[in-house]
Amino acid sequence: MTVEKIKFDFPDPATLRLTLSGKWLIFSGIPLLAEVSAQFSDRQDIKGVVFSISNDFEWDTSFVTFLIDLAQDCSKRNIEVIFDGLPQQAIKLFDISFRLHQKAPSLKHKLHENFVEVIGERTLEVKESAFSFFEFLGEILIAFLNLIRGKAYFRWDDFMVIVQKCGVDAIGLVSLISLLVGIILAFIGAIQLKIFGAQIYVADIVGIAMVRVMGAVMTGIIMAGRTGASFAAELGIMQTNEEIDALKTFAINPVEFLVLPRVLALVIMMPLLTIYANLMGILGGFIVSTTMLGINPVEYLNHTQAAVKLSNVWIGLTHGFVFGIIVAVCGCLRGINCERNSEGVGSATTSAVVTGITNIVIATAIITYICQALGV
Repeated sequence: MTVEKIKFDFPDPATLRLTLSGKWLIFSGIPLLAEVSAQFSDRQDIKGVVFSISNDFEWDTSFVTFLIDLAQDCSKRNIEVIFDGLPQQAIKLFDISFRLHQKAPSLKHKLHENFVEVIGERTLEVKESAFSFFEFLGEILIAFLNLIRGKAYFRWDDFMVIVQKCGVDAIGLVSLISLLVGIILAFIGAIQLKIFGAQIYVADIVGIAMVRVMGAVMTGIIMAGRTGASFAAELGIMQTNEEIDALKTFAINPVEFLVLPRVLALVIMMPLLTIYANLMGILGGFIVSTTMLGINPVEYLNHTQAAVKLSNVWIGLTHGFVFGIIVAVCGCLRGINCERNSEGVGSATTSAVVTGITNIVIATAIITYICQALGV
């Protein structure tokens, strides 16, 4: 079978010619690469490989696999492969397949790049990412100004659906996490306060912590993992399916039509969810304090009311407002800039969650420092 399908000759001492004939089909069998490699072992002076095909030559994708294996083997031996004698369709399919096949080695090669080059590339990536972020933020601001002037175009029915997804549909998860956070804070506070016989101050710890920071932070993290990822996936799939390009073709601004309603929905719902999370956290502390620590319910509520100032509430709402912007912008930015394939959608979704949570932590630190500097 092999003798019929492939023959070897040397048009010149440094060139091996492969004459292919017969059916190179997956069910008919193809020659082994080892038979060609044996020629390389026998003749160390081979510098190139060329092809010639007979009239009865037939092929399918198994032949392309053979070519890929041959090209990789020749590459290791520094032998040039010239495909001019092969069918054009086979050459095109080989080019596409071989490029995809070479992606993993190229990534591996990057691990051995010069340290200075790696730092330079990462710096340029950060610079491009920052420019892209501020440009996107500017487009959202322009869209918001157009909305104020009544010139922004998006469907209010879609906006209401997004509000429901960002608000009502998230209440269950926010309730559970906030309640548990309140319970945890109460337990941690009680362990230390028991030493001084001051368990009643658990109400102060839970109330201030939840209202000032923890309620907003936990809600922001939940929304980044839930809603931010959803925004990135939705817009990423639209980008992959060229739906965003279709909007541009109809002279519809995708930022106004797709991004603006999502940003508005989260900016509206995040402060409301923050207030709800605060109440659930205080409820968690109340349950632990009254049932396990033996604190009088009325006394607990009075201490909470006395400890939690209106300034704490406003700081918590500011956190929620800022986190709403961060989650929406990160999710929509990653979705709009998504690569047009399934892997790109997954990467955009992951990136939206990571950048959202990271920026939430950074924003929390900045707001806390500003409040400390202002004495509030």
